[in-house]
Amino acid sequence: MLGCVTRLRRLVRLLPLQTSLLLLFLFCAISVFVSAYFLYGVKRELEPSGGSTSGAEGASADSDDPRVTPSRLLPLRSVSGGPGVDSGGTRTDPVVLVFVESQYSQLGQEIVAILESGRFRYRTEISPGKGDMPTLTDKERGRFTLVIYENILKYVNLDAWNRELLDKYCVEYGVGIIGFFKANENSLLSAQLKGFPLFLHSNLGLKDCTVNPKSPLLFITRSGQPLPGPLPGDDWTVFQSNHSTYEPVLLAKTQSAESVPSMGQNAALLPSVVQDLGLHDGIQRVLFGNNLVFWLHKLVFVDAVAFLTGKRLSLSLERYLLVDIDDIFVGKEGTRMKVPDVKALLDTQRELRTHVPNFTFNLGFSGKFFHAGSDEEDLGDDLLLSYVKEFWWFPHMWSHMQPHLFHNQSVLAEQMLLNKKFATEHGIPTNMGYAVAPHHSGVYPVHMQLYDAWKKVWGIKVTSTEEYPHLKPARFRRGFIHSSISVLPRQTCGLFTHTIFYKDYPGSPNELDKLINGGELFLTVLLNPISIFMTHLSNYGNDRLGLYTFKSLVKFVQTWSNLKVQTLPPVQLAQKYFSLFPSERDPLWQDPCEDKRHKDIWSKEKTCDRFPKLLVIGPQKTGTTALYLFLGMHPDLTSNYPSKETFEEIQFFNGHNYHRGIDWYMEYFPLPSNTSSDYYFEKSANYFDSEVAAQRAAALLPKAKIITILINPADRAYSWYQHQRAHDDPVALKYSFHDVITAGHDAPVKLRVLQNRCLVPGWYAIHLERWLNYYHSSQLLVLDGQMLKTEPASVMDKIQKFLGLANIVNYHKILAFDPKKGFWCQLLEGGKTKCLGKSKGRRYSDMDPESQAFLREYYRDHNIELSKLLYRMGQPLPSWLREELVHTR
Repeated sequence: MLGCVTRLRRLVRLLPLQTSLLLLFLFCAISVFVSAYFLYGVKRELEPSGGSTSGAEGASADSDDPRVTPSRLLPLRSVSGGPGVDSGGTRTDPVVLVFVESQYSQLGQEIVAILESGRFRYRTEISPGKGDMPTLTDKERGRFTLVIYENILKYVNLDAWNRELLDKYCVEYGVGIIGFFKANENSLLSAQLKGFPLFLHSNLGLKDCTVNPKSPLLFITRSGQPLPGPLPGDDWTVFQSNHSTYEPVLLAKTQSAESVPSMGQNAALLPSVVQDLGLHDGIQRVLFGNNLVFWLHKLVFVDAVAFLTGKRLSLSLERYLLVDIDDIFVGKEGTRMKVPDVKALLDTQRELRTHVPNFTFNLGFSGKFFHAGSDEEDLGDDLLLSYVKEFWWFPHMWSHMQPHLFHNQSVLAEQMLLNKKFATEHGIPTNMGYAVAPHHSGVYPVHMQLYDAWKKVWGIKVTSTEEYPHLKPARFRRGFIHSSISVLPRQTCGLFTHTIFYKDYPGSPNELDKLINGGELFLTVLLNPISIFMTHLSNYGNDRLGLYTFKSLVKFVQTWSNLKVQTLPPVQLAQKYFSLFPSERDPLWQDPCEDKRHKDIWSKEKTCDRFPKLLVIGPQKTGTTALYLFLGMHPDLTSNYPSKETFEEIQFFNGHNYHRGIDWYMEYFPLPSNTSSDYYFEKSANYFDSEVAAQRAAALLPKAKIITILINPADRAYSWYQHQRAHDDPVALKYSFHDVITAGHDAPVKLRVLQNRCLVPGWYAIHLERWLNYYHSSQLLVLDGQMLKTEPASVMDKIQKFLGLANIVNYHKILAFDPKKGFWCQLLEGGKTKCLGKSKGRRYSDMDPESQAFLREYYRDHNIELSKLLYRMGQPLPSWLREELVHTR
């Protein structure tokens, strides 16, 4: 190698000067050509076309503005396969990594709130500063598709090791970064961002914000006319750079006449949000010169998330809007609609249809109050009915009573029939399939009498509520389907029964305008593909705030966004909703007594004291039935009533019974007595390895205690196989145990099903971790099944202490070993015993050595993980586990 270098040096020395200069010139020319071709080609491919939806209108007006530069994006890595690549061609999980200053920081909470509203998965970390990064990859696959820094300085000032680690990850996996810079009194007025060709000018007051129509970032955001007036606060930061990698997204003017140092008098518009196209170091970024208090920042932030993730985390442009007007014909005299109000309602509907296809007000009526106003208001009632075909209609209760107060379904149905008779007499359609209960009573928490009466009288298919799972925070409202009725989330819009005059709006009329113009009402439409808004009759009389609100909202949405708003009838809207969110079809029942609003609209005949405080979750074939018997011997412990289908087990949280609702579940427990010693429990051994039982149980019984019994998983698998043989399972009778547990992937389906039921419940650590995701470790007790079999009295002492029972029973005196049965039984008077049935304690031949060896190896890693988990929980290792760990050494 050294000789080659020497010869090369000699050759260069021999070249004439003219030849050297010519070669240098050719090299420079080729470099310039390649660079120009790359930049021009990328610009032509990725620059928005004149007819695109992103700022098309503004582009034609401002295309000659010298302050606006065309986009030149670093091309994203194309991935066609290989390690870590999924079926969609991506190498990262759709998860956002959010670095916050603290778990209570306002900006961090606002970032998380938007991600949650978009149903985007995320993980928050306290900004490490110079600390360690979380693990970024897993088996050659990136764990995050986007990184967000609440404080961009925490990213800039990372120590060299972690900065290089994160930057390499972003380049390798095509991951972008969003960062915020919020100036404070200690911020320098002008400074260069460390390591970047970018200058920051801080603590400025800005005004007259405008959107750069050339920004490739824009998707939902529409560019157009400037937003006149000052931006909130005087702590803004603007960005300055001569590097082509930076392109403005939002621009604004300074509030004062003074120019920003070093930017000159001609810089009338200053970038307050910039996009780093990745031409500097291969990483695309979006930097905000303030937090998310400014509504336009929220809009651009949503677009930034979509752009930097290649639309993987993106909201569509379609929005569906339904405006319900509750309490038609209901209301005090002086608050109802008169003839001019009804005409204005129809005129506004026609006007809105020019912007929102199919827009129709949806009117909810209670016929009992027809003609209950002044003479002028009664004429308004008449005119409204003359326009009956112009609107959609849905039933309230006849007398506007809350359904949960009706405990008899027949009485509830009679009230509905009165309303239906009124509708028929006045030509109101009765086939819309939609209804709303006054005050959301009976919808959630579910009052089954309401659901049954709705279906019987009206044929209801859809309703809506703001109460599932809770009223606040509104971003968590969801839909569900129960008893064949789709329940959609309903939104509030700042209008209530008492808000009827603009000048008297709570806080000032400006508060209503802020809700509409970039505030909560606008954000509701922005972040929810489907919005059902609740309004009231009184909002459409007097100052007609309902009409003002929705006309203003639609105008604002169309001015500042590319959203395509339309309306669908409720039944079609429900179909659309659950096609977008199919995972929400199944409800997640909550404890009604944990939410005061829910308790207020729950039948007084129901009580949360009827729920169990203890669950014995299994797994099967570990001694759960014996424990069930022992627990039932305690005077303070009461089990559920037996089921005709599943005997002593209810099997509520893991199967089809869950969809029968909590009323059905409570019927399995007695009405509580006046004593405080009532302690209900239930045992369902297939809860343990269920994928859904833990979450469902924790939602309804968050304070419950959980008991699980573990035996050697090999013995449990063999016991299940013998159990199936005893019940004449044809697969178990056909195949040997060894054949079952060693069956391959190409084995018959029924054989694989039996294999799973033998083996999968023995993955103890995996299943316990699932329960620990929802319950604190102090709520979960792991019992040694072998000790329960040999020393049940000692185990029961441990359980009584775990449950905190005041009345301690000496089980040594009430349990006796039955040598014929081979296990412990309840000791009765006269020395007799009460034991489990013939199906329990069955004897069968020992497991063959080949199967023992196979299962010892199969469960080896599972048992090691179990030992680690129990150590973290602070619980002792079962005797069988200690023995198995000895064999693994």
